This record gives sequence, structure tokens and C-alpha cells, in this order.
Amino acid sequence: MYREYSDSDLVDLLNNGDRAAFDEIYRRNWSAMYLAAFNMLQDHDACMDVVQDVFVWIWNKKGALEIVSLKSYLVSAVKYKVTNVIRTLKNRQSFLDQLETVEPSFNNVNSEMELKELKAALAQFTSELPERCREVFDLSRNEHLSNKEISKKLGISEKTVERQMTIALKKFKVSLLRLFLCSLLLFLIL
Repeated sequence: MYREYSDSDLVDLLNNGDRAAFDEIYRRNWSAMYLAAFNMLQDHDACMDVVQDVFVWIWNKKGALEIVSLKSYLVSAVKYKVTNVIRTLKNRQSFLDQLETVEPSFNNVNSEMELKELKAALAQFTSELPERCREVFDLSRNEHLSNKEISKKLGISEKTVERQMTIALKKFKVSLLRLFLCSLLLFLIL
């Protein structure tokens, strides 16, 4: 029945909460959306996530959608989402690359003590991560494996590896901030 409706009719029905209209929109458009994402990302799991995220967003915005050309709107939403994925990956990789290239030179006893404290803090941070997250973080940082290599070694998707690294790095930033604030407080007290 819904196959006979125009895109604008389906959007109107969706705005009224019609699940079958949403399903028909999905059926008509998911492959074009997937291809648009795949042309940019070249990663099946990431593309499936992007398409799913767009459809979840569309469902959550039902009732407020004002769409003139549905297919163009959905493909544009995919391109926007892919741009955000790429930006996030580049920023994360840039941060990791910078972190790896930092090779401090320690010339005095205080600096050596600070290095030991930093290593202890890193070990403490790592031990507090959830098991899978800790495993992914260790393979990435200590064994220097790529996301693809970690994915194959652990039998999980690259997207899962990326999510686990994102979790670890967010927690790492918070841990570093706490360490910095404690150090600053000690500096101000002394």
C-alpha cells in the first residue's frame, strides 16, 4: 500500500508518527544512502552506522520534518554525518600522533620523579578501564597495532575498536586533567 505513496506523502505520514511510512522511506532510500557513505568512507560497518544514525535522527524528528526532496535530504544528511565521522577520526588520530611523538628529555631528578609518577598514573588509568577497552588500548598504544590489526586480532569490527579507543581517550583526558589539577594545587600550596 505504501509503495504507491509519493515521498512527500510518506513524510506527512511520518510526521504523524506512522511507522509503516518510516519503513517505506527506509526501504526506498537506504541503499542510496549507504552508497553515498561508502563512496567517502570505504568501510561497511562505518557506513551502516552512518545510515542508521540518520534514520534514527529522522524518526526522532518526526512531527517536525519539513522536507521538499526526500532523497536529496537523506543523502545530504549522510554526507554531513560522514563529514563529522571523518573530522572526529582525523582529530583523534592527530591527537594520538602528537602524543606518540612527544619524547621528553629528563635531565634532573625531579623530572625523573615526574616521569615515574606519570607512568604510574598511566598504569593506574589503564587498570581502571573496562576489560575490552583496556585490551584495545594496550594493543594500540603498547603493541602499536592499527585499528584494522586490532579488529582482526580480537575478532571485532573496526568500528568497535574505534569506539573503545574513543572511550579510553576520553577517560584518559579526564585522568590527565585530574593529574594536572592536583599538580597545580600542590604547586600553589607549596
